[in-house]
Amino acid sequence: MSAYLGPLEPVGDRWVIGDAKRPGGTCLVLTAEGMEHCANGTAEPLEVVPWSRVMELGIRTTYRAWMATRGGTALSWAGQSNAVDMGRDACSVHALVRHPYDDWFARYSHHRRAYTGAHVYLVGHLFEAVSEAKLMHRLGDPRWLGAVVEQVAPLPNRRASARRVREIVGAADA
Repeated sequence: MSAYLGPLEPVGDRWVIGDAKRPGGTCLVLTAEGMEHCANGTAEPLEVVPWSRVMELGIRTTYRAWMATRGGTALSWAGQSNAVDMGRDACSVHALVRHPYDDWFARYSHHRRAYTGAHVYLVGHLFEAVSEAKLMHRLGDPRWLGAVVEQVAPLPNRRASARRVREIVGAADA
């Protein structure tokens, strides 16, 4: 099994988005019931979003931790570029939820390691494919997600890989 896909990694028997070990940081734990937004070092989650409420799901991430800081925000303003996610919201998960209908948003802590360009590209397409297929609840199944990540992680950073990610997600649910 692949150890991780950018910010998505297994921790114990669950998959987590973000650095679950960084003191003072936050992460999202993917459970069978939904996403738990957790502050590292606390027992109770800050918020829980059940999969039944999630209609669309997306993820943003940066290559390096410093890119998700206030300094990264200043650099993105100075460069006037949308080519790379930078700034405080650059490491985040966002969703369209129902009952009531709303935009939901949660930040997570970047790992100390840099994410590869391919992993940044592929994790975004993985979330997009899962969202399009309406399989968000499968993210809470550690065996299913592990099998998908194992196939997606070695793909190259190419346009054809986005189609391959959709195929993998569809085949894994069959």
